[in-house]
Amino acid sequence: MLRELYIENLAIIEKASVAFGDKLNVFTGETGAGKSILIGGINAVLGARVNKDIVRAGAEKAVVTALFDYIPNAVRNTLEENGYVCEDELLLQREIYRDGKSTARINGKTATAAILKETAGELISIHGQHDNLLLMSNDRQRDILDNYGHTEAALEEYRGVFREFSSLSRQIKKLSESDSLQKERAELLRQKVKEIDEYKFSEGEEAEVTEQLNKLRNFEAVQSGIFGALYAISGDDENDGAYRRLKNARELIGSLSDSIPSLNSVSDRLKDLLFELEDIREEIADCLPGSADDAEASLEYYEDRMSNILRLKRKYSVDLDELLAQNEEWRRELYEIDNSDDVIGRLTEQRREKGEQLKKLAARLTDMRKTAADTLSKRIAEELAFLDMPDIRLVFDIKQDKVTLSGMDTVEMLVSVNKGEELKPINKIASGGELSRIMLAIKNVLADSDNIQTMIFDEIDTGISGHAAQKVGIKLHQTAKSRQILCVTHLAQIAAMADTHLLIKKSTDNDRTFTGITALDFEGRKKEIARIISGDENSGISLENAEELLKRRDLDI
Repeated sequence: MLRELYIENLAIIEKASVAFGDKLNVFTGETGAGKSILIGGINAVLGARVNKDIVRAGAEKAVVTALFDYIPNAVRNTLEENGYVCEDELLLQREIYRDGKSTARINGKTATAAILKETAGELISIHGQHDNLLLMSNDRQRDILDNYGHTEAALEEYRGVFREFSSLSRQIKKLSESDSLQKERAELLRQKVKEIDEYKFSEGEEAEVTEQLNKLRNFEAVQSGIFGALYAISGDDENDGAYRRLKNARELIGSLSDSIPSLNSVSDRLKDLLFELEDIREEIADCLPGSADDAEASLEYYEDRMSNILRLKRKYSVDLDELLAQNEEWRRELYEIDNSDDVIGRLTEQRREKGEQLKKLAARLTDMRKTAADTLSKRIAEELAFLDMPDIRLVFDIKQDKVTLSGMDTVEMLVSVNKGEELKPINKIASGGELSRIMLAIKNVLADSDNIQTMIFDEIDTGISGHAAQKVGIKLHQTAKSRQILCVTHLAQIAAMADTHLLIKKSTDNDRTFTGITALDFEGRKKEIARIISGDENSGISLENAEELLKRRDLDI
């Protein structure tokens, strides 16, 4: 869970260090004090996309560091797969620079934002204000069902077959185009293949031709150098070369081996040198360019080859090896066009088989979703009954539609909020307060399924007041008995339920704005809750109401 958060130069927060409790942590403060900046900082250190404008004016970079403990095994496994060591604690850090660049670290080791994001998905579940709107989407409703039903493996298998099915369909469509287009394409491919095949180029030939040209264009220097090297090694009738001299040296050393046994190893090393020198001599001799006439003829041949290589490279804008690979693709496509009837028949049969497999996998997905829907709707309704929505009815309406990347199912969440009302799509009847409570209920149920240790709610209280707000506060406190919760709120009923109450306050000094974060004691909480109630932290009646809320908290829980 999230144990500490350190922020430096993030918007109006110059420096702030926050220690979190392991239960319900509530943030309150005036509008504009920086509560959203705090949530933005947490998002940043968890790999979310960031904007350079978030860096405090006058600073070169912003830094956000988060310390986690009680690391889940799923997170440890993810980190180990990516080459990071994780023991009892996990330190994540994100630096955002004024030029828009950013860096990330995991336990001090450089990381990417993508790895941070992958890790964050198993550390924290974040509910932002926009999530209520996402709930209106049928795709999002299907994702919720898949999340609860653990369909990941089945969905991935389905999508693999779907992509194969789609690829076969595209190939068949391409081959089934009008005869005139196919004939034009075939003629073009035939010309290309003929042109490339004419030269009988081989892979790697460009490098070989370049080497031969360098040798032949410097024929005299190459010939002189090679003969000189061979002479140095082999000598002639009048002068010994290196080989003869080394051989003599070995014979002399060998004659002394009885007197000096340690020279035996020297003799063996000289023997190895002689073998190596023989190989070198043969390799050098193989490089002899032959006669001047032969060299001139070879030069003409290789220059002609290089000229054609360069012409084809300019024409097709690729290297020779890439062109040869492309030629094979052209040859394959030409074969398919020339034999399109047979190829279409074969591909159609393959598509039929994939289609049958796809239907079975889609049906399995549908069964899993229906099973999950029965249980999930009941659990959400139970949560909502406590949250002052006792008459709610909620179902996931699953219908079959066309085959897509996510299966054949359309999912729509239908609700009836009041007795006697028929079920209708949630996006047509739910108010803002009802959506907030439904989302809280869904988050609670999914968190039980995912075993995520930390949940963040950014203004879950939208559209809620009175008794419903009190129930939301109680539910958050109850949920926090088994996992850590961070909650931004404007409601006194929710703030009063906190185990750790953090005040975010904005102040100015020398024409600069600063935001500070303070953990409140009992008296501090009374004043802050009184401010939330009436806008006046010193109001006698508001202070009495605040104290009553805090005392009632112990009774409600």
